[in-house]
Amino acid sequence: MQPHTLSIGGATYDIFVPLDRDTVQSGVTNTPAFTLPLGNKIRVKNVVETCGGGASNTAVGLARLGCHAGFCGVVGDDQWGEALRRNFEQEGVDCSCLTVVEKEISSFSIILSAGSGERVILYDPGTNDHLHDVTFDREHAGKTNWVYLNHIQQETCVIEDDIIKMLSVESGPKLTWNPGGCQIDVGISAKKNCLLLAHTHLLQLNKQEALQFTKKKTVEDALQVLLEEGVQIVLITDGKNGSVACDSQHIYRCPVPEENTVVDTTGAGDAFGTGVTWGLATGRSLPEALKAGTINATSVVGAVGAQAGLLTETEMLRRLKETPLHVDIQPL
Repeated sequence: MQPHTLSIGGATYDIFVPLDRDTVQSGVTNTPAFTLPLGNKIRVKNVVETCGGGASNTAVGLARLGCHAGFCGVVGDDQWGEALRRNFEQEGVDCSCLTVVEKEISSFSIILSAGSGERVILYDPGTNDHLHDVTFDREHAGKTNWVYLNHIQQETCVIEDDIIKMLSVESGPKLTWNPGGCQIDVGISAKKNCLLLAHTHLLQLNKQEALQFTKKKTVEDALQVLLEEGVQIVLITDGKNGSVACDSQHIYRCPVPEENTVVDTTGAGDAFGTGVTWGLATGRSLPEALKAGTINATSVVGAVGAQAGLLTETEMLRRLKETPLHVDIQPL
């Protein structure tokens, strides 16, 4: 039987604008930057409009992998909100916990892409700011098998109390947590973060976030301190360098496939977390779950948008057999 999941967080309408490589130059700190001279008219082509947002991506990803996946978030009653709702319906995502706010603008992003994975995201959180106590159904969430808490806005952090109470119940769901900026900024010592970490089955961060969240200088130290906070599995991604995870006994390192075409990195982290969560929720080992996350993320970065490359369960099972990925396992 496939697990019931609920993704909590944002849904965003994404507009991808591809720019020529000659618009990318070294900035003041030698960091590559888009250079768009004021007053110029720059022609673009192949603009792509698609659905995105952390919770939207993970809900769609889990639904494609065969889970009974739900979405908990807020959209407006505008054309973008309608497109997001229609996408959920087409993907088979349960929208019982979706709230529509009248006369408000849905979250949207304009993504400037250099065509080789580099991008700049201009965004307006829109109605994502409206996810709080009134719009969060704790009772419904508590009946699921697995909750996926994605990046949330600062105003949404008020629902953390409800989530902690829900997870504290003996028969409560397991939690995948991908902390947002406001949670990472205050660090692991913040009271609510401590309580959430103690109830987290899978914690997902990228390398920069992990070091900032823990105030540590190395990934190894970050892994150790997060385990000490009560997290059962800590997962840290590092782009082309692959990922590292640990539980109470071992450290697992998973590379990325050698043949890996990168078109657009938007949604790669969500795809990775979705694959790992699906693996664990369906009873697979952590090494197998890491392979699933890597394969899902690799597929997503090969297409424009956060959802186009998300794999179905049939595709995932086939690629798990065909993709030569060796997960290195060492004692903790």
